[in-house]
Amino acid sequence: MNPSIASPASPEQALLPLGRILAPASIAIVGASADPRSFGGFVLDNLERFGYAGAVHLVSRSSTEINGRPCVKTVDALPQGIDLAVLAIPEAGVLDAVRGLAARGTHAAVLFASGYAEAGETGRVKQEELARVARDSGILLLGPNCMGFTNFEVGVPVTFEPLAPQPAAGRAGVGVVAQSGAMAANVRDALSGRGLPLTAVVSTGNEAVLGLEDVLAHYIADAQTRVIAVYAEQVRRPQTFLRLARQAREAGKPVVMLMPGRSARAREAAQSHTGALAGDHATASAALAREAVVLVDSLDELFDAAAILLRFPVPPSGGPAFMTGSGAMKNIALDFCDALDLDLPALGEQTTARLQAMLPAYAVAENPLDYTTISVRQPGLVGELLLAMLADDNIGSIVLSIPAGPTVAQRDKAEHIVPALARAEKPAVLVVTGDAGPIEPFFVDAIRASGVPFFRSPDRALRALRRVTAYGEALQRARRANQVDPVAVALPAPRPPSGVFAEYQGKAWLAAAGVAVPAGGLAQSVEDAATIAASLGYPVVIKAQASELPHKSDVGGVIIGLGDEAALRAGWQQLQDNVARHRPGLRLDGVLVEKMGERGLELVVGARRDAGWGPVVLVGLGGIWIEALEDVRLLPADLAEEDIVTELGRLKAASLLRGIRGAAAVDVRAIARVVALIGTQMRANPAILEIDVNPLLAYPDRVLALDALVVCAAPQA
Repeated sequence: MNPSIASPASPEQALLPLGRILAPASIAIVGASADPRSFGGFVLDNLERFGYAGAVHLVSRSSTEINGRPCVKTVDALPQGIDLAVLAIPEAGVLDAVRGLAARGTHAAVLFASGYAEAGETGRVKQEELARVARDSGILLLGPNCMGFTNFEVGVPVTFEPLAPQPAAGRAGVGVVAQSGAMAANVRDALSGRGLPLTAVVSTGNEAVLGLEDVLAHYIADAQTRVIAVYAEQVRRPQTFLRLARQAREAGKPVVMLMPGRSARAREAAQSHTGALAGDHATASAALAREAVVLVDSLDELFDAAAILLRFPVPPSGGPAFMTGSGAMKNIALDFCDALDLDLPALGEQTTARLQAMLPAYAVAENPLDYTTISVRQPGLVGELLLAMLADDNIGSIVLSIPAGPTVAQRDKAEHIVPALARAEKPAVLVVTGDAGPIEPFFVDAIRASGVPFFRSPDRALRALRRVTAYGEALQRARRANQVDPVAVALPAPRPPSGVFAEYQGKAWLAAAGVAVPAGGLAQSVEDAATIAASLGYPVVIKAQASELPHKSDVGGVIIGLGDEAALRAGWQQLQDNVARHRPGLRLDGVLVEKMGERGLELVVGARRDAGWGPVVLVGLGGIWIEALEDVRLLPADLAEEDIVTELGRLKAASLLRGIRGAAAVDVRAIARVVALIGTQMRANPAILEIDVNPLLAYPDRVLALDALVVCAAPQA
């Protein structure tokens, strides 16, 4: 399946109710077969195994009865008003079947067949026709090219995989939605293998009618769904998805999402560095993170973060503690957390004193904690240490990493350590090291009964907690989001015919918005340039100005370091000759003459508007280094200044901001203000597509925008 090429529905169409498809009172299997290994046979077998109590109708050309159930030959013979039809037939017969079902007043349908948009242009046309017929008929269509769904809450398995019922009634669980049927099954099996309840699992396939967003809305409204796990290759209705993610955040329902595509080549953007670096996946990730979607990088992280958040839906407000009885494991944890950029907070003085009173004199009361060999004689003391660490306000969660050990040690851990973990009110995770080494069944049973998230790898546990910790941080950022009303501070931008501002125009607009730019003026002649330079004081820089010339340096359109009038006049001629040679016939608006700025730290600040996801801003190391290092942070356009400061500290080159090798620290707050100003103007001006300030020079007491590119949507003719 390749849903990324499937034909999308209208961009932000109304959400569709899923009651009659996920909890149908009656089901028709179109393409029922006595062959138990056929798609229709698997569906019928699943329904019977789950004890589905609703009416089941079978449509089969070759059989008169299956498993004692009568069959009809065509959909025309079905009763009126069936809730759900399962289309277990080849693509060639689907359209006629849907038309027949529409005539019988069928409310919803699940379509397994492939051969639609994933198969190329011919398939796309077929899918568009199928979607049109379904919509016009009021049929809620799931698929095509999907594996159906299983609603564990009410026991409705409409899929062609053999499934066993799971006790879900009355238990809060995970709702799964995936565009890939294989991934839906993968997540289902991984979570159910851990004994975690599932409310429903839905595979949306090509999403001709029903999509991720419709299922997400259902899970948000469903009282039993506590965590939502999503696998998405393409979000077709980004603004709807973001609105629903916001609702999930406000409802306290974590959305854990795996979205491949980071390695795909970013969309080509000829105008700016910002456009080149803010690729589709990066832009979507920044927008989703704004709504506290838990974005993960792997299936393991999807399984693990969902498992922790199901047990602890209130995320931590600080980094984790790590406990072990091994000095070697303590050192490994230190290195691994450093590589993950996962902070291990220092313990408070009271906690340190409390731990020291319980530990041997040779143990160090710190985070990570090596409690040495005390568990051999006093297994209950490990639980007391754990709860003492969790009581520290600095600690947001905890990982306890222990070996399985001999049977007697496992009995001690089951009876003393697991109950302590189960009492934890903050996220608490148990790691039993030893990879696939055996664990006694009574120990496994105790862990499962406790509901404590359980791992065999400290690496996986810490990776998952990094995501869970980031979720807590994202919730706090959302509460601190820039509350400035963009309409109140909107600075409407003039729209040049080409949509691209010349530098002097872009700088004038940015200056009016509050961004400092160098003193200067636009010259139409060398005499104008000399007058402007004399008023500014030498040295000066001159730059060719035209909206058709966004990258002036590429054509020799920038001359720097002109120290007197003679140098200015020579530089003027050189600039004119360079432009004429590289861009013959180009008419300049003029030449910008500016006072040469002092050397400072070069940064880039930019913004980009994605047609689906909206605006994001970018900040990082600028000048020539942006292309060499790509050391940037992509941020939501409404991020609060204090959070922008935090993101600046996460740059690889953050030490440059603080000052190294005798250099003074730069004004990080001033940088953050520029980022916030640009984000606010992007929110306020839908016509602005891109802004690229490169470089933004940072000094100990100020910042200065040396170059600026602003791109708007060209005015409509």
